[in-house]
Amino acid sequence: MSGFLSTNLVLVQSTLSGLLLALSIQVPLRMGVFSFAGAGSYGIGAYGAGILVLRYEYGALPAIALTVVATAVVGLLLGLLINRLAGLYLAMATVAFDLIISVVAINGGELTGASTGLYGIIADFTTAQMVVLTLVALALVALSERGRLGRRVETVREDPELAASMGISVRRYRLAAFVASGALGGLAGAMNVLVRSTVGPLDIGFGLIVLALTMIVVGGSRSWVGAVIGAVIFTWLPDLLAVIGEWQELVYGVIVAVAAIYLPRGIHGVLADGVRWVQRKRRDRRAAAAGVVEEDEDGGVRPPEGEDLTGEGGVPLPARAGPDPAHALDQLAARPQAGS
Repeated sequence: MSGFLSTNLVLVQSTLSGLLLALSIQVPLRMGVFSFAGAGSYGIGAYGAGILVLRYEYGALPAIALTVVATAVVGLLLGLLINRLAGLYLAMATVAFDLIISVVAINGGELTGASTGLYGIIADFTTAQMVVLTLVALALVALSERGRLGRRVETVREDPELAASMGISVRRYRLAAFVASGALGGLAGAMNVLVRSTVGPLDIGFGLIVLALTMIVVGGSRSWVGAVIGAVIFTWLPDLLAVIGEWQELVYGVIVAVAAIYLPRGIHGVLADGVRWVQRKRRDRRAAAAGVVEEDEDGGVRPPEGEDLTGEGGVPLPARAGPDPAHALDQLAARPQAGS
């Protein structure tokens, strides 16, 4: 195991940062916010942590903490600014935000390294610490999908008017989506730059949006599990497809097209449907073994295994009635009384 990790350490680190990047886009989408601002927050986190460590000699963890707080605040301010936008207009505004971050990085002079970027960012940050921080962030995202909070998020996405009528502050939840997106993107960028020791303008920008969306489309956009699946596939796939050279882009396109057409809910959606099908079959077998008649999905009755509730031509048989109460009373009245 240690040999595998040492051989593929860069891929493992890229998977973790890619997962957080995908989550920074997936979390707003799950709340009905069509925002790509997580990619811009990734750039802020990468350059912010790099500058703090390289220019001001901060430690790794303090630099990460400061950049995450900063990107969360930037996410909040961005949300307050464009919260009234929706759909395509909101997406375009957040793409513009991402491109602005790239322009600032290129024109930042000595502070950002201009077009060459920052190099030699040496920090006491290990892969184990990266794993722990990623798991903490992943656990928080997973908790947001469960229980009462998860149901509220689903309602905000599916029917904002219904959510508002139930007393749920839709605006507050959408602002929270911007904050979470900023924090996740900033964490991804900060950790990635500290393990790679370098960051440049080519490492941020529109390409990150494409990468994150590809992960989400193929993996699934409704759960953190989909982000994990997408991050693993599109981090390790280029290494596996290295043998086909320039045909990699074609394979990428085919995978995304097939997923978008035939797997609208991603690989996670297919797996979730399969799990539910297996669970339903198990319940049916247990019910059949117990001789219990259950209702099916259409509201009808599902007979125990081996018993048919239909007659000739598929006509349902009449229900087996119990004793008639009126007939039972007549029989009781007809009985001779004691002592008569």
